[in-house]
Amino acid sequence: MKGRFISFEGGEGCGKTTHMALLAKRLQAMGVETVLAREPGGTPLCEAIRGMLQFDTGGEPPTPEAEALLFCASRAQLVRNVIRPALERGAWVLCDRFADSTLAYQGYGRGFDLPTLRSMLRFATGGLSPDATFLLEVSAGTRDSRLCVRYGSEIGPDRFEREKDDFHRRVRDGFEHLAMEEPGRIVRISTERPMAETAAEIWATIESRFSDSLPDRAAGAPSPEAT
Repeated sequence: MKGRFISFEGGEGCGKTTHMALLAKRLQAMGVETVLAREPGGTPLCEAIRGMLQFDTGGEPPTPEAEALLFCASRAQLVRNVIRPALERGAWVLCDRFADSTLAYQGYGRGFDLPTLRSMLRFATGGLSPDATFLLEVSAGTRDSRLCVRYGSEIGPDRFEREKDDFHRRVRDGFEHLAMEEPGRIVRISTERPMAETAAEIWATIESRFSDSLPDRAAGAPSPEAT
């Protein structure tokens, strides 16, 4: 079986982690080696960078320029040490965010030059791009409700979740522009509905696009909700 690289993108509270886990469970039930990754994160160095980017564990908040460079540094480490080795041995890699997030958040959100960011990303990834990207979309109201449930009285929102609505609007617009540029790779899916319906649409896309990379029993694989 050929390895496949699938990324999950979207704004805060859109359900990326949940639906990535559901897809992983379905693939694993079929006997497909599945590697889960997240950005930033996924290796000790990348997790240290995650802390600096999300919770200022470096002792000071990174400047916007440092923020963009740190994301690229974490991505370079993850690609070299986790993603490429997994793909080369035939595993599927499911990643919670990848290069599209840098373009949406640092490009459209922060206002950095997109061609410059794209050049940085090509250097960091060696030109690696996902075989398919699921862009999960949610309204601002639902996003806020989900974040309130997520954090409750425990850990508070991170640096990006604390950004003003205008920033999140620019990020959302950025993802929409990216989806229009690459409709063959980026699949827009609403999560404003029951979780099982979203998961079913994701699986249908996987089956239709990558049947050659799935075991023959793919059609009879149990859904995550049935296992």
